[in-house]
Amino acid sequence: MTYDVLVIGSGIAGLMAAIEAKSEHNSVAILTKGNIFKSNSAIASGGINAVLDEKNDVEIQKHIDDTMNSAKELGDKKAVAYLCKRAPHIIKKLVEYGVAFDRDENGAILQRSFGGGSSKRTCFVGDSTGASITQALIKKARLIGVEFLVNHYVMDITKIENYVSGVICLKRQDSSVLVYPTKAVVFAGGGYAGIYRGFSTNAQDCTGDVLSIALRAGLYLKDMEFVQFHPTGFAKTSYLISEAARGEGGHLVNSDGERFVDELGTRDVLSRAIFEQVRQGKKVYLDMRHIPQNILESRVPTLYKNAYTQVGIDIATELLEVKPVAHYSMGGIYAPFTCSDIKGLYVCGEAAAIGVHGANRLGGNSLLEGAVFGELAGQKVKAYVSNKDFLPIDYSVVIKNMQLVDRIFEGECTKNFNAMRISVGKIMFTKAGIFRNEASLQEAFDYMKYLRQESNTLHCIDKGKNNNVELISILELRNALELCEAIILSAMHRKESRGAHHREDFPLTCKEGNRHVLIKELQKGFFKVAYEENLFTRWFQKILT
Repeated sequence: MTYDVLVIGSGIAGLMAAIEAKSEHNSVAILTKGNIFKSNSAIASGGINAVLDEKNDVEIQKHIDDTMNSAKELGDKKAVAYLCKRAPHIIKKLVEYGVAFDRDENGAILQRSFGGGSSKRTCFVGDSTGASITQALIKKARLIGVEFLVNHYVMDITKIENYVSGVICLKRQDSSVLVYPTKAVVFAGGGYAGIYRGFSTNAQDCTGDVLSIALRAGLYLKDMEFVQFHPTGFAKTSYLISEAARGEGGHLVNSDGERFVDELGTRDVLSRAIFEQVRQGKKVYLDMRHIPQNILESRVPTLYKNAYTQVGIDIATELLEVKPVAHYSMGGIYAPFTCSDIKGLYVCGEAAAIGVHGANRLGGNSLLEGAVFGELAGQKVKAYVSNKDFLPIDYSVVIKNMQLVDRIFEGECTKNFNAMRISVGKIMFTKAGIFRNEASLQEAFDYMKYLRQESNTLHCIDKGKNNNVELISILELRNALELCEAIILSAMHRKESRGAHHREDFPLTCKEGNRHVLIKELQKGFFKVAYEENLFTRWFQKILT
């Protein structure tokens, strides 16, 4: 089966890209490795930022300024301006597609405060905004003829002379390796915070697969050291407590009953403040007892319900213990305004490093980025395929992936890959998490390099080909370990503290640090590190083994 456009990922970015790319003259399909309703977009609960009046230049400029301030001098001014100026149009488009934003008695869209924002600009649907948006977009995509290829795990792309020509997938139903010829591809497969397993709001399969594919395809990854930790997850389960809870007036208190931080500060500041309390032996709680119960039930209904069902807490009358958890990755595939260095390959959403988040994402901007740049990627890919032909498939890459799957099935497993996945999450959190230093990063890098070698010896215990969960888990782990090395190398080369990246041995932000770290894998285990200045482009390269 051939498609003019293949979109990888069914979050808000992928859905917007597919909708924009579709016309009566082309075929578009979305590939997902699981359920189409399962994505980080669907669990993004707090809201989406936008100034609703497109003529209100003052408020739009404030949105730009807030975003740039949060980015800590690493935001791309043109990309941020495009993001914020496009926001009013995106909200109108989402309403047209059926998103029922909460409204006041006069029918106006309600907006709440979010951390780092100087104005109330976050539009919401209770505390299930992401799910409401993705459901509306799925309905729209189906209506206009976008196909959904579910349970397809993407393994690689094929290229001909730096032009994309196909996508290689593992069909989960029978573990067969397939190739789909295509004219163009959109990477919208999400981020990599799920690597911090046990300390992340992301599902355990959010391991940045498309970023690993990009490395193998010869692309640069940018700003991988910037992993955003959300200040508030359930202490016991890591379940995300939306920023909506603090936007509606929730307090953060320690076990001494003290409020120790501005609850509407940026996420990097709050995460470090909470974790420092924990390091001092104190517990931290979300306190919403002063908020009327009817407000809790209407504005944060999901939190109200899950606090009781998951940990037995009634937030109307009790304190809820919280901890910081890995939530979002600012780093991604180097793709200015969605364009990669491979012709016909576009990138959007959390998988992309377009430059709107810099060193620290502003709360409420992730869904907006997915929608705005998903739309842009779709428009660009639609124009690209209009006069292009299908190109030949490089079957040597297909055979290589088939042989990899065969090897994983054929051997006998002597190691516990689930234990390896858990240890990856723990080491990444403790050694390359909220606080880092040279020694901890070196320990983490050495351990990941060791595990990456050991991952070659992993095999399926269950040799059945139908819906083999072990096979996918092993492939995800291999990808995760590849990205771990890139994350740690980037963190080692940023010898300063900036935004979500905090070095205990380099606690200050340096003027000369106003540059981006780029990572490229020349071959397995051999990386090239380059620096790109933020104001103008200069290149410095170093080969690492």
